[in-house]
Amino acid sequence: MQVLIVQNIHLGSYIILLPYVLFILLLPFDIPKLPLIVISFFTGLTVDAFYDTVGMHAAACTLMGFVRYYLLKFIAPRDGYEAGAEPNIDDMGTAWFITYSGTLIFIHHFFFFFLEIFRWNEFFSTFFRIIMSTIGTFVFVYIIQYLFYKTARRR
Repeated sequence: MQVLIVQNIHLGSYIILLPYVLFILLLPFDIPKLPLIVISFFTGLTVDAFYDTVGMHAAACTLMGFVRYYLLKFIAPRDGYEAGAEPNIDDMGTAWFITYSGTLIFIHHFFFFFLEIFRWNEFFSTFFRIIMSTIGTFVFVYIIQYLFYKTARRR
């Protein structure tokens, strides 16, 4: 979807949609840290192959996978995650999903865009691009959750 459809959606130079991060966001809670990081790396590497970005998506996704493990521990409910629960809106609720996905998408975008620019003299324009792209990607991910995941759960 990222390569065939979303890559061709142009919302200006400040809003870049990267909804492929939803794949990493929806990985199960109980996945061990090393496979999580490897899956994240190869997800980014696959996108890099189509975007010709030479490892930038792979690096950002690897960081996202690494941080995801610790973020899930930090925002875990007092009794821990229920068996069989998945990190989505249906199982964990809207407020939890906003905190979880918003944080990880922001970390991914922050690292990706500053790696892309690789200089601090454009800090404010890059930070504005990060904020706008994070909001755009989050809204897109949120819509995907409601359009596709909920209908799959009802069956």
